[in-house]
Amino acid sequence: MGFPFGPTRHDPAMNRKSMPRLSTAKPAPPPTRLANDDSKRPGNPGTPGTAVITKTKTQTKRPNVYRVLILNDDYTPMEFVVHVLERFFNKDHEAAYRIMMHVHEHGIGECGIYTYEVAETKVTQVMDFSRKHQHPLQCVMEKK
Repeated sequence: MGFPFGPTRHDPAMNRKSMPRLSTAKPAPPPTRLANDDSKRPGNPGTPGTAVITKTKTQTKRPNVYRVLILNDDYTPMEFVVHVLERFFNKDHEAAYRIMMHVHEHGIGECGIYTYEVAETKVTQVMDFSRKHQHPLQCVMEKK
């Protein structure tokens, strides 16, 4: 007995002449359409069984940025403010001195612009460092 789906090679009832032949006929070409015949066009949304696929492009939003500011007081030494700017805000000595003088003359000075988490961390570091060294230096952040 042979394979349940058809004769096998060893089936004596099947010989070369009785084997089915594969069709060599070419498939029919698609029907020709007229230029203004939109009703039969496959992409026409009015025909049943068609759909319009849209691809949405995600846009990333820039994070909010915050200015970190140092406030002037009458008790914190100028050298300490310069040291804070060099240590926590990576300013060179000249830039730190310029910012410190701006704080001294105008009462407030910008140390840098950062994302929320970074700005919050820097404010906390400066405040903790100032308290540790017994200085009343104030550092705040504001949304830009």
